[in-house]
Formats: sequence, structure tokens, C-alpha cells
Amino acid sequence: MKFLKFYSEILGYQNEDDIFGYFINNLQKSISDWSFFVDWNKIKKNVEEIEIELNTLNSLIGKDNLEERFIELIKEYPKVKLALPILIAIRKKKLKEMPILNEIGKLVLENKEYLFNEKSEIEGNLKKEILRFFNESGLKKIFQDKTIKNLVDYCYGVEVGMDTNARKNRGGKNMEDIVELYIKNLCQKNNFRYLRQATSEKIKLQLGYDVPVDKSSRIYDFVIDSGKELYIFETNFYNGGGSKLKSTAGEYRDLFNVLNGQYKFIWITDGNGWKKVSRPLRETFNHNDYIFSLDMIEKGILEFLL
Repeated sequence: MKFLKFYSEILGYQNEDDIFGYFINNLQKSISDWSFFVDWNKIKKNVEEIEIELNTLNSLIGKDNLEERFIELIKEYPKVKLALPILIAIRKKKLKEMPILNEIGKLVLENKEYLFNEKSEIEGNLKKEILRFFNESGLKKIFQDKTIKNLVDYCYGVEVGMDTNARKNRGGKNMEDIVELYIKNLCQKNNFRYLRQATSEKIKLQLGYDVPVDKSSRIYDFVIDSGKELYIFETNFYNGGGSKLKSTAGEYRDLFNVLNGQYKFIWITDGNGWKKVSRPLRETFNHNDYIFSLDMIEKGILEFLL
């Protein structure tokens, strides 16, 4: 294995067990900067898209005869229905996948997305159902008690809370951004070419290589063309353990087999999640000569290999 020589010369490790032990013991606890926590641009955009509707609904706060006023308002301004789901922290499009239980004790589910269609007329059963939503969701009480003073400000808070679900994706992007710094520097020094988020079509068009894929949706995180060889990179970072890590290790072991003999495959992964699921990582480590952590990258293994 080529990296054995690297670690022998740099750190004094002589065998795979020692190198893998070093790998596990030097995983990063975090790669998050302050921008990781909240995507304010996305949140501002989401709120501004319904700001008029939210301000219209503000007129209901603290009013008497609230149910009657609520129905009158959505009849006169039907677009306000578009803003109702976010008040209970759910996207309207998510309601397509989430039918609502009609009655406790009876497993009768019904898709309720139609309630928030601005073109639906509020009459008969639809009026009954949207009032039921207004009451059972707790919104009526919130409006009555003036618990919320301004729905625009409130929705900023809702959006911040919902944005935490996107942190996993931002963690992946952070990992790519960090790795790209090393790749960009390496390519500038050696006059190599590289691509980020590269499909097989993009690689063929811009670099001239026919690269196989293990699935039609495969987008390689990076590829480097050294002029002599093409190096293909995948990156990820895992704070938590679980079955996802095991499947990822197996997936990249298979991808190594698909590319082996034609192109060099380099997998850069990190995060304390691997300490909980080290066995499948070790199996892939034994199978694949080119699996590294950020610590290994920082110590110059890419320069040694490419």
C-alpha cells in the first residue's frame, strides 16, 4: 500500500493496524463554523414570500368572534390560506406526504392539503374542516390570548427552528468546502485541473475522460486531472453513528471496485460517528488503499499520492 510508506516516513507507523488506529483516534469532533447553524438568507426569503398574508392574519390577533372573523378573512383574502401551515411548523408540500388522523381511536387518515388551496371556496364541509384545523391545531387559542404579537416575527422563529433539519446537508457542504481548499491549492501548485460536483457527462465534456458510474444519479464530489491520471473524490462527515455509515462504507467499497484499474478513487471521511461504527469502515479501509481523514489530508498525503 502506497500510504504505508507515507506514514512510515512521516509518523513512524509500520502497519495497517497502527494506521487505522491513528485514523480513528484523530477524527474531528466538528467542522462547523458560525454560518453552519442558521441559513438566514433562506429564512428571509421564505418569510418574505408570505409576508403580506402574515400581516393580513395579524388583524385577527385578540379579536372577538374569532371563528367568524377567521372565515370572513380567508373568504376575502384566500391567499392567506397559503400561510397557515407554517404557523404550525409544517410546509404545505409536506402535507401531501402526511395524512391527518380524523378521529382518535379510529385509524382513518385523510390528506388535508386541499384545505390550504387558495382556489377552494370556504363553504359546507370545507368551512367545517378549516375551522377544525383552526381549533385543534391550537391556533385559535394563540390568536385569542395574544400569545403571538406579530406573525411575521413569529415565522422567523419557526423558520429558524425548521432550518435545523438542514444542518446535515450543510455539514456535507462544509466538508466539501474544506477539502476543496486543499485540492485547489494542490492543483494550483502542480497545474492540475479539477472539477467539483462532477457528473460523468461533465467529466467527459471538460476533461475528456469516460468515467463509469455505479448509479445513474452519481455526482462525484471532486475529480482531479493530473495530466497522467484522473483521481475521483467522495467526501463526507458524520457526527453520529447508525446504519447510514455502514451502508456508505459498503457503497464506496463497491464504487472502488467499479473504478479500480481505470481511475484512482479517494474517499475522504471524518467525524466521531465512525468511532461508533468502526468495523465497516475498517473493512473498507482494508479493501481500499485510498481512504483518508482530514488530519491525513492536512499532513500532506494528497501531495504524496498525486
